[in-house]
Amino acid sequence: MRERFEQQMEILHTELIELGALCEQAIGRTYEVLLEGNQRAAEEIIKKDQVVDAKEREIEDLCFRIILQQQPVARDLRQVSAALKMITDMERIGDQAADIADIVKVTSLDVPDASIRLKDMAKATASMVTKCIDAYVKQDLNLAREVIDSDDIVDDLFDEVKDEILQGMRKGITTDVQSLDYLMIAKYYERIGDHATNIAEWVVYSINGHHKGE
Repeated sequence: MRERFEQQMEILHTELIELGALCEQAIGRTYEVLLEGNQRAAEEIIKKDQVVDAKEREIEDLCFRIILQQQPVARDLRQVSAALKMITDMERIGDQAADIADIVKVTSLDVPDASIRLKDMAKATASMVTKCIDAYVKQDLNLAREVIDSDDIVDDLFDEVKDEILQGMRKGITTDVQSLDYLMIAKYYERIGDHATNIAEWVVYSINGHHKGE
């Protein structure tokens, strides 16, 4: 019974890594698309969100099978329960990457000074997603807490983007519509950071049974 459980958990870890990679790639591609204004590539990101959704459902089914067939308890149950929570946030990360691509697809954007901060936000949030999945698989409490701390960096970058967008409007570098689009993109990155933080908090729960929301 224990051997079967461990085999299923290995499959779960592999599936989570694949889902995390999809999310990381989507985040990275959003900034490339933003720079290039490539509407075709933006459409590909939106279509990829369907892959993320399908992968989330596969992992959800696997988690339920593990619970029903193996009836795990204590830490084993926390790991499976945490995975169920994590994939919800990962699915939303895919949604927000698609939302960014949606903006690029319908809008002509000239890259303002804020683009540097947007790139930093994209890199930071992609890294957070990778690290929190790594922390779950390795059951690394310190790495999970590092992800949680990284959310402050993303929040600070969001504030800097808002300031630079405002300056761009004042200088006439960007139109009101362009500024709003950039602000929305920055907000989506900020939300991705929040979801990555949620994932890391569930990793902490899977390790020690404590969750920030409790």
